[in-house]
Amino acid sequence: MNLIESKTTSLPHSGLPTTVGIIGGGIAGSTIALRLAEQGIHVQLFEEGKSLVNGPPICHLHAGGNLYREISDQQCITLLKQSIDTLRVYRHTTNIRPTVIAIPCNDAGDSSDLLPRLTLLQQTYQTLVEQDPKNGVLGDPKDYFKLYQRHDLERLALHDNPEHPLTPDQWMIPVAKSINLDQFKYPLVMVQEYGLSVFRIAATLTLALNKLTQCHVHTNTKVTSLIENEQGLGWQVSYQDSANQQHQINVDYLVNAGGYRTGTIDDLAHIPRQRMVEFKAAYITHWSQCDAQWPEVIFHGERGTPNGMAQLTPYPDGFFQLHGMTQDITLFKNGLVSSNATSAQPQLNTSFKEKLQQHWSQQEIEQRTQRAINHMAQFVDKFEQATVGGKPLFGAQQIPGNDPTLRAADVSYSHQRYARSEIVKASSALSVADAIIDQLAALALIPQPTQQTRENEFPISQQLSLHDIVAHAEKLAAERGFPTSLARPIGHNIK
Repeated sequence: MNLIESKTTSLPHSGLPTTVGIIGGGIAGSTIALRLAEQGIHVQLFEEGKSLVNGPPICHLHAGGNLYREISDQQCITLLKQSIDTLRVYRHTTNIRPTVIAIPCNDAGDSSDLLPRLTLLQQTYQTLVEQDPKNGVLGDPKDYFKLYQRHDLERLALHDNPEHPLTPDQWMIPVAKSINLDQFKYPLVMVQEYGLSVFRIAATLTLALNKLTQCHVHTNTKVTSLIENEQGLGWQVSYQDSANQQHQINVDYLVNAGGYRTGTIDDLAHIPRQRMVEFKAAYITHWSQCDAQWPEVIFHGERGTPNGMAQLTPYPDGFFQLHGMTQDITLFKNGLVSSNATSAQPQLNTSFKEKLQQHWSQQEIEQRTQRAINHMAQFVDKFEQATVGGKPLFGAQQIPGNDPTLRAADVSYSHQRYARSEIVKASSALSVADAIIDQLAALALIPQPTQQTRENEFPISQQLSLHDIVAHAEKLAAERGFPTSLARPIGHNIK
């Protein structure tokens, strides 16, 4: 799909309209439903939970994939393009603040190793902006990243923390004042990788789909059976609603967007597929003594070791989300599992299934959150003052195939009228939706799409106001038992 111009369509003028069934109301399924319904295609969206987009701890845009040293340059370019699309469509869901990347002295990596990739991404971004100025959602391409030597940080540490940081230097001040400069290799990097609010994404999708009569959203609904029509021209979907009533509906095309449970839908459809599932968690902390607006900070480290990457993600009112890529914090022993010859669904053990049903013990919440705080405090010593700020954000992430380092993925097909969303990162959801539009057109289920700008593909959702989105996001956060601060914007004073 061309980033600058993508395709839109309308319903056929004769005959019954095409109906697309989508199983799973996470970021992928809901985005696909929105993409199709915005263009007049009839959609039946099935979600087992009581609300949309209630899954893994989305917090980062990944506009270039710089958090992951192990992935390929091509994956990084793909993530950059997908992130630009995401910002153009979900314009009120981002936390517009930069990300700082720091490499500790005890890490095997070197700052200079990052520079070729950063330069490639900057050049790619520059080209995309030249092709279409609307792609300039990450700021001026020349400011995509900036390097800071030790003497730069020593100078910035002498300044007061700004109340509303605007420039890269102003964003860097609290970092310069708070870290032990002897602990790091230089330069440090600041890159325009923004944050994503899972609650504002959920609010945007919910509010938009509520306005679109073409989409029927079935929440608290479990799909129990899938039967392919004899001619292979559609599917019969059986499902159980919140009142335990059984229903059936026929759809012309079926999308499996089950997230970490994608394999269970494959099993219902009798379609084999190899995949992995990884359970991960992030932790909500509150640093009441914090007197600055922070960027996100990534302290690189070797995944799965005691020195695994530490990620500090800021929110308003002194709340921070923490990742620590160790098996005692974000990762879990036996938390990565694979499918087998008898089932397309990797099987997590009972303890993970209990967590996915919201059954965390208070002891484990406090224990793992405190470990996350201690892991961060080795770099930001005053962070030891932080306390548990809420329950963890957690979920199981699917990874298609057998490569656990895969981060840029979108869609696969097994049958003529069956697509499988296999995103690893939220920014890939629009690519899946585009691919399904193209597939529907190739099967003559809809007319051939015409060229439109990305924004014009989403006329209803583009009209939603930040005020309404934030209000609904705060409601969702409260209903899910999280601090409402996590739903509020940060950095939106930046233009």
